[in-house]
Amino acid sequence: MIVVMKKGATPQQIQHMIERVEALGLKSHPIYGTERTVIAAIGEKRDEHRQSLESGPGVAEVVPILAPYKVASREVKPEPTVVRAGSLTVGNCNLGMIAGPCSVENQEQTISTARAVKAAGATALRGGAFKPRTSPYSFQGLKEEGLKILADAREETGLAVVTEVMAATDVALVGRYADVLQVGARNMQNYRLLEEVGKEGKAVLLKRGPSATMDELLLAAEYVLNAGNPNVMLCERDIRTFESHVRFSLTLSSVPYLHERTHLPVVVDPSHGTGHTNLVTRMAAAAVAAGADGLMIEVHPDPETALSDGYQSLNFKQFEELMQLCRKVADAVGKKIA
Repeated sequence: MIVVMKKGATPQQIQHMIERVEALGLKSHPIYGTERTVIAAIGEKRDEHRQSLESGPGVAEVVPILAPYKVASREVKPEPTVVRAGSLTVGNCNLGMIAGPCSVENQEQTISTARAVKAAGATALRGGAFKPRTSPYSFQGLKEEGLKILADAREETGLAVVTEVMAATDVALVGRYADVLQVGARNMQNYRLLEEVGKEGKAVLLKRGPSATMDELLLAAEYVLNAGNPNVMLCERDIRTFESHVRFSLTLSSVPYLHERTHLPVVVDPSHGTGHTNLVTRMAAAAVAAGADGLMIEVHPDPETALSDGYQSLNFKQFEELMQLCRKVADAVGKKIA
């Protein structure tokens, strides 16, 4: 349930109600809005305490949360969340542009890409140091060496680093180098990992699994939020369908759907969502038109020689063209690249 404080409720009253919620054995999630504060009271036995909480000082009303995902719901926080991590700002009217190679292969490849995407207008650098691959014989990433290369690229360009963390035991290591911890599609329901990235405190980019429903994605985000980390971005990557003309099927209808149900920003990955270089630019523009708060684009100096996903990566010129088109669409729908 939500304890809605009155406009003008004092900090002392808010703190008193947080303590009352916790004294009842519930977990409190205070959310400080522009006009008033609400306190989400999360736990197994909530409704029986409703009348007790309604009598608290500074309380306007106590209302139930109907959605199964509590802290992620717009019932708790009607205004959109804006996530900031270094050079990256995502949410509300801010369009974050995350670009870079699928895999960190070496220093020159990564830093040259960072320079190029920044010059074209990207606001963050993506790159995989740990790579989850279907085959154990495929390139698995440079691991900590790759993280150090990404940190060097940030030092030179100022771009925030977005990189995937695959295991709960690696969260502290990746957190030392990254600005945003990415939870990949294969790990969307790895609940131990979600809890650990929630405790780490860095911004989190949570990718939708290829067979996950919207509720499952939002409940996965709830694990991170419930661990105390409010800086969560959802990422629509793709779903697996019967269709074979694309790698997966990119469902852009999920963008406005999610915006109706959650305050969390929504990022779209048209590189994985199509699996074909020639489709990425148009689907990126379509995602912006659908209301996406950010894009995640794979870019490589020479896609033909990429160690992973070269067939869906853009070269530098193609990324410049994507940025030009997305700027026009962003202007038309009231977004700014930030």
